[in-house]
Amino acid sequence: MSALTHFNESGDAHMVDVGEKNVTCRVGVAEGWISMKPETFELVAQGKAKKGDVLAVARIAAIMGSKKTPELIPLCHPIALTHVEVEFELFEKESRIRCVATCECKGRTGVEMEALTTVQVGLLTIYDMLKAVDRGMQMDGIRLLKKSGGKSGEWTAAS
Repeated sequence: MSALTHFNESGDAHMVDVGEKNVTCRVGVAEGWISMKPETFELVAQGKAKKGDVLAVARIAAIMGSKKTPELIPLCHPIALTHVEVEFELFEKESRIRCVATCECKGRTGVEMEALTTVQVGLLTIYDMLKAVDRGMQMDGIRLLKKSGGKSGEWTAAS
């Protein structure tokens, strides 16, 4: 169990001690997708959803979600985010929306979980705002794209 940092030598869950780690600039970038019916996609693209501007609300919700990560994931450290950016790309042919989140901090632990939470909250908000017209929407491809900072340095996902 010692290879898994959230377990001690006895196999009990614990919060990792980051007190001795160096403070560095840390960045995490994640992505995720939501697919929907073409008619639903058009509501988003044309800004005609009944509940309002879907992507504007999803962006704010995603940013708020990034700040709530340690409340949702039990062993995450609360960190002071210095920057959160959320981008949405619309893919009309596939009736899909891609969400990309970038989270940054200057700290002793990374922001990968914050980036992943940001994406998921953004996608869940899109679902919530459109579920009245399309309950069959599907979220997928949620993954870390890259991270930087800290002892392990740079990491980029394979394509």
